[in-house]
Amino acid sequence: MKTGVIGIGDMGSGLAKNLMIAGFEVTGHDTDPRRMEAFVKAGGTAASNAAEVGAKADAVFVMVMNGDQAESVILGDGLAATMTPGGAVILSTTIKPHEAREIGAALDGTGLQLIDTPVSGGFPGAQSGTLTMMAAAEAAVLDQFAPVMEAVSANIHRVGTKPGDGQTVKACLQSLIGAQFAATFEAAALAAKAGVPGQVLLDVFSTSSAGCGVVNNALEKIIDRQFEGTGSHINTMHKDLTISMGLGERLGVPLHTAGAAMQIFHAGRSKYPEGDNWVCTKVIEEIVGAELHREGKS
Repeated sequence: MKTGVIGIGDMGSGLAKNLMIAGFEVTGHDTDPRRMEAFVKAGGTAASNAAEVGAKADAVFVMVMNGDQAESVILGDGLAATMTPGGAVILSTTIKPHEAREIGAALDGTGLQLIDTPVSGGFPGAQSGTLTMMAAAEAAVLDQFAPVMEAVSANIHRVGTKPGDGQTVKACLQSLIGAQFAATFEAAALAAKAGVPGQVLLDVFSTSSAGCGVVNNALEKIIDRQFEGTGSHINTMHKDLTISMGLGERLGVPLHTAGAAMQIFHAGRSKYPEGDNWVCTKVIEEIVGAELHREGKS
């Protein structure tokens, strides 16, 4: 089985790397020449557009930024125009559930399978091949393409059979993760103002019932003042929370905590548009006039 990856950024580069480690041929496309150069050096085959990827692959991961981009590379002159019937489009981008359903409906009759499977695990999970996948497709399709998905994932959850099912679960997950992030940012600023060293806070948090990968990783980045280049750009989480809030509005579900997190991320993105998730802490720190460092005040 030959594979492809469209979108070879922080996440897609990890997908490509682990597919190659597993022995798959990988054809890829990205609009950034630097990413393409790195991909080719790693052993991938470059394609000039999505259609060319589709012509050379039986299963293609789509890891772009939003629904419009996903539709553009899948439909029309994209993958649907060149992939052989029986192949699978593996939609690993996080988009709105209704966008996934619309793409799935547009693929009806093409002979192509759509696996709606957003992922969790961020940059570390993508690079290490330990992502969690929320996969939605018929069981036979998931069985057929399991080897490709297992190459990039440590946990594949079968969450439904229809396009949009995976995205719905991801929207629920991101409402929780967003709230965890926001609470960590606020706790970090509180500790900074109180004069608690960052290492003390990390030691306590990481061994308490509140400790988890989300909290521990965020706090590590904050106390080491790593606010850019960590593979977790604020635009992505901001977009994901927008999707969660939109789903809540569609279904009439109040999301008070996710809504507060949305505003914290909105503030961080407005003040530091090139930052990563943790840069939201800097906005709060600037309000209170204190910064959290690993060894205390610096």
